This record gives sequence, C-alpha cells and structure tokens, in this order.
Amino acid sequence: MFSDSIRCLVVVGAQWGDEGKGKIVDVLSEQATIVARYQGGANAGHTVRVGEEEFILHLIPSGILYPEVRCLLGNGVVVDPWVLAEEMDSLRARGIELEGRLGVSQRAHLVLPYHRALDTAEENSLGKSKIGTTGRGIGPAYQDKIVRRGLRFGDLVAVDRTHTIIANGVERANIALAGFGSDSRLDTDEVMASIEEVRNTMLALVTDTGDEIRSGITAGGRVLLEGAQGALLDIDHGTYPFVTSSTTTAGGAASGVGIGPTLIDGVLGVVKAYITRVGAGPLPTELSGADAEHLRQLGGEFGATTGRPRRPGWFDAAVARHAAHVNGLTALAVTKLDVLDSFEAIRLATGYELNGAQVPNFPYSVEDLTGVTPVYEECMGWNADTTNCRTFGELPELAQIYLEKIERACRTPIRFVGVGPARRETIQVTGVVDATGA
Repeated sequence: MFSDSIRCLVVVGAQWGDEGKGKIVDVLSEQATIVARYQGGANAGHTVRVGEEEFILHLIPSGILYPEVRCLLGNGVVVDPWVLAEEMDSLRARGIELEGRLGVSQRAHLVLPYHRALDTAEENSLGKSKIGTTGRGIGPAYQDKIVRRGLRFGDLVAVDRTHTIIANGVERANIALAGFGSDSRLDTDEVMASIEEVRNTMLALVTDTGDEIRSGITAGGRVLLEGAQGALLDIDHGTYPFVTSSTTTAGGAASGVGIGPTLIDGVLGVVKAYITRVGAGPLPTELSGADAEHLRQLGGEFGATTGRPRRPGWFDAAVARHAAHVNGLTALAVTKLDVLDSFEAIRLATGYELNGAQVPNFPYSVEDLTGVTPVYEECMGWNADTTNCRTFGELPELAQIYLEKIERACRTPIRFVGVGPARRETIQVTGVVDATGA
C-alpha cells in the first residue's frame, strides 16, 4: 500500500466500527516509521494477534508491536491517562519496549474521573432512549474541549492551572450528577491525587505530533494515520444521534494530528465481509434470532472494550459507498471473509428502497434509514476453508466472485482480504476485478 507516491496513508473504518482496523494497521505498520491515532479515546478496542499471542489495545496504536515504529496519540484524541498508564504497563510486562517510542500531543485533552461519572449517569437517565455509550467519558471530555474548559496534556506542567481546571470541573460535574439523579459525587483533592500518580509518566510523553509527522515525511519516512470507530459513527456523517463524539472520517485525520491535508496521499477503508454495530441505532441488514447468533459466534462478535455482543448483519454496500464518498477512499480492505466459509447462501445489500422507491443516496435521517428495505443480491456460499489461502487465486471461486461483487457495488478497489486474525492471514491484491480478469 505504501509506495513512492503514498508516504502518508489514512486507515479508517468504513462501517460502524469493529471492522478489523487494528489488524490492518498492524500489517501495514511493518512498512511504517510513524503510526498516529487521530481521534476517539479508550472507547475503542483494537485486537491484534501475533503468533499465538493476542493484544487488545484501547489507546496505543497497534504499530507499537513493531520495535522500530514510533507511535503517537494526536491532539484529536481524548486520552484517559490511567487507561494509558495501565496499557503501557501491560505491554511492558509482555516484553514490548516503549522507551522513546510513544508520544502524546501536548494539545490532546484528558479524560478525567468526572467525565466517566457524567457519561454513565447521563446514559442511565435516558432510560429506553439510551445511545449505547461505553461509559468511558468520551462524550463529556469532548464537550469540555468544545466549550473551552478542558485539561490538556501540556497543562499538566502547571500544577496551579491543573488544580483550577479540576476544581471547576468537579463543581460542575457534581451539580450535573445531582440533576441526573445520581448519588455519585467527586472530590477535587481526590482527583488531583489521582492525577499526581500519573502526572510524571504522562509529561514524559508530551510532544508536538504535527511537527514529528511533518519531519518524518520530509526525512523520507512512512506515516499511518489511524482512526477509531467507523465512518457511520462520525459526529457529522454518521447515523446521528447514534454516533460517537468525534470526527472518525479521513477529513479529521489531518487536524487530529496537526498536519495539513495535502500531506495525505491515500485513504484505506476497512470493512468486514458482513457488517456489525454495537449499541443502539439503525442497522438495515441486521439479522435476528438463530442466524444472528450463528454469525456472532463464528465471528467472535463481542466488543473488545466492553464485551457487549455486536449486532450482526449482511454486507451493506450502501453503507460502504457512503463511507467511500465522505472519506475519499482510494482502496478497501475486506476482513473476516473466513467467517462466511460455512454459509450455504450469503446476501449482499446493493441499495435500499423506501416507500417502494429506490433510495439514490444514503439517508440523512435515522427515521428514513430505519424504514428502508434493503435490496439484496443473493450469493452462493463457497463452503470451503479459506484460512490457509495466501493469494487471491487460492480462494474458492465463489469467494472470489463474492469479493468481486463487493468491489463493484462499493466502486472502490480491494487491496487486502483478511482470512483470519493473524498477520499471515492477510491476502494482498491489486484489485479484485483486476485479479479475476473481469
């Protein structure tokens, strides 16, 4: 994927998250010098399998598993310092060297204890109207950022300033918690004491991520910009209000790490060979009953962060085309093809109908999206094991045809096909239509 013309590549989810971005970033990181995360927080979970070992990363980019790669958390990320410290300790305990390899933007905002308390209390107060938040404090942290009252990593050097921001935040939070009917309350001194436990560790990570990335590209390095969640959870272009609190699309990558958009050379969208989402919100191709449970179990579709069961459905090309449009996708990676190995028949949604008429564009409102009827193309299952395939030609013919249908329906060339969770279980192609000669 990297080349003389592609030095800076964005990797985004092109569905509702959980598409396997962590694995794809891990595969591409072998060629990278810098891997930078540009948005989201510890509500994301990337699972990477190396040999017999499995790593679940919530904040640190999966490029950390390559010893020569520098990993950064950009200014667009909201960082829970306690989660980050725990993740660093866990990696060190497993033999991963971090010294000089991890940096956090001085402009990145901290997720604080009162953000987590507010997140949970507000969600609980919504009753049947819950959004499906992970309760990790992401939304409240972004809210404080937008109204200009957040605590940034660079602020940690000034204890008095940190104390003032925390005291004001605790006061506001306690008032809001009472309004939500929560018994939870916070104490400024306790929050400050908790910050003091991780303050020096965090300050040692502070850097200017934009400057590092620009310098890296100038020196001939290769940079991966990594998003969390997926395009359909984007605050602007997702299924609002059932979305996350940040810009998950490629447009947020440049601002989320501190570089200009002209430095980005390509955008790789990651999709599963089917689709899932976690939490509430519309999912037009959703399966139910025994079919849903069968796909969920085969795919291990449980959240890496929360353990919540994911809602599975058939592949939705309307979703992928929308993601391609708002991200400017230059290529696709299709993961988890192997999960469909045992299916006799597979359905692929090529578009929608609403009130008997074809829907020309992805619906703006969740009301319309909830009311659409998917238009399916029926595909024959290949009933064969794909996990040992290492080239496109080794895949069963019906699996090749299915991928060709995805590529044509999404109007974006496929460059990677995942046939298992391990690094080696990744097929690189130049485009499925090219590979089939169609």
